[in-house]
Amino acid sequence: MHDPLSGTQQIGAARGIPSRVMAPKPLTGMTRRFGDLRVRPKLMVLHNTFFLMLACSVYFAVINQVSSRVEQAKSREMSLILNSLSLLSPESDDQHLRAYDLRAGTADDFGLTEDARQWMSRYPGRIWQRTAGSEHVYKLMPGTNRYYRVTLPLAFYDGMVASVKLAVFAVLGVIYILAVIALELFIMPRYVYQPLRLLLEADVATREGDREAEIIDEGFIPGDEIGQILQSHNATVRALRKHEDELEQAKRNLEAQDRLVSLGMLSASVAHEMNTPLAVLHGSIEKLIETVPDAPAQSRLRRMIRVTERLRRISASLLDFARVRRQEMKRVELRPVVEEAWHLVAIDEKAAVAEFQNCVDTAHAVRGDADRLVQVFVNLLRNALIAVPAEGGQVTVRSCKRTVDGEPAIAVTVEDNGPGIPPDILPSMFEAFVTTRLDAQGTGLGLTVVEGIVHQHGGTIAASNRPGGGARLEVELPSAMNAEENAQ
Repeated sequence: MHDPLSGTQQIGAARGIPSRVMAPKPLTGMTRRFGDLRVRPKLMVLHNTFFLMLACSVYFAVINQVSSRVEQAKSREMSLILNSLSLLSPESDDQHLRAYDLRAGTADDFGLTEDARQWMSRYPGRIWQRTAGSEHVYKLMPGTNRYYRVTLPLAFYDGMVASVKLAVFAVLGVIYILAVIALELFIMPRYVYQPLRLLLEADVATREGDREAEIIDEGFIPGDEIGQILQSHNATVRALRKHEDELEQAKRNLEAQDRLVSLGMLSASVAHEMNTPLAVLHGSIEKLIETVPDAPAQSRLRRMIRVTERLRRISASLLDFARVRRQEMKRVELRPVVEEAWHLVAIDEKAAVAEFQNCVDTAHAVRGDADRLVQVFVNLLRNALIAVPAEGGQVTVRSCKRTVDGEPAIAVTVEDNGPGIPPDILPSMFEAFVTTRLDAQGTGLGLTVVEGIVHQHGGTIAASNRPGGGARLEVELPSAMNAEENAQ
């Protein structure tokens, strides 16, 4: 069945535009010239033409009606005056005609011509008027030489029509001027010119890359079609900037990924090269422990075992960095994870003089991969341990319950009393290769890896400085209680 809506009307209806819209037509000739005008002169031409047509229509409608009524009243009064003058006699009461300047006199007194005298002598008692538009009418009283003259109120009626015309013209003129002033000074500038100006300024800002000025404030956007255009501009610019930011982030991520891949391959190669001699060395030391009974030698050999185990853990961490591991998500209690992470970090000699406090609540647990979470806190504790002073260093880990987007979560905070994070580094703390210690102690990769693991667990991580000095890194993870309830 044929659809009554054209393609253009269907698109308009889908976008919330009224469907009863004429098909677009190209601008040619005079329509092109008028279309090329700026919006303000174009609207001035349109509303001036409209008001002029309206004023003329009202003027002629009112004047024609008033003129018709005045002409009717004039005709009635003229008939009454002429009839009263026809019935006038010396014995009758002439009071009602005195209002029309009734006078009596001779032909010479009124300056009547010979033709007028002869006509009234031939028809005594009848009314004579010089012309149809003359304001004086005359009558000769039969059987006498006495003439009467009455002045018709023609000027009054003509003046009344002229006064009405002038008043209507003045009122319409004042209304026209006030309407134009209201439109051009208040209505059009606020609801048409201002939105268009804001759109043009925002468009220029968009082309120049001025992100602060390219978005139009919602408070200046009306709810009409012009407002829809402004809203569409804002939505388009936001989407454009979002895509640009995503592309820029993807570019940075690709660059970082290239470097991470190279480092991962190098780490795996170094780890494999270390594992064989470490295994041989570890086995040889264990055999010596079994065969050498001397106590001092046994102590030295066990110290060597701890060193080889430390080297093997370093090798394992290098392999973990290069390996994609399958995560096993289950309930994980946080306090033992933090304890294990500290034991791994405590291999560093600085840990022996630093004060560590594990204040994580024993009841706090999350759902995740225990090995990966240990890796998170190893990195955070190691950074804190490196930052604290050689004497009087303090590292504290605390936990508390949170609600994130209406869901229960656990927040774990790692704090130290070091110098804190430099302000210029703080915004980019979790980007790859960002570090103030690009030496043997830091590579700038630890926090990037930590952020990735935390995000894989559905959590967030944030860095800040403590008011009293030192750094604070906070990890928020979904609570295991919430996950278990959802699983049930």
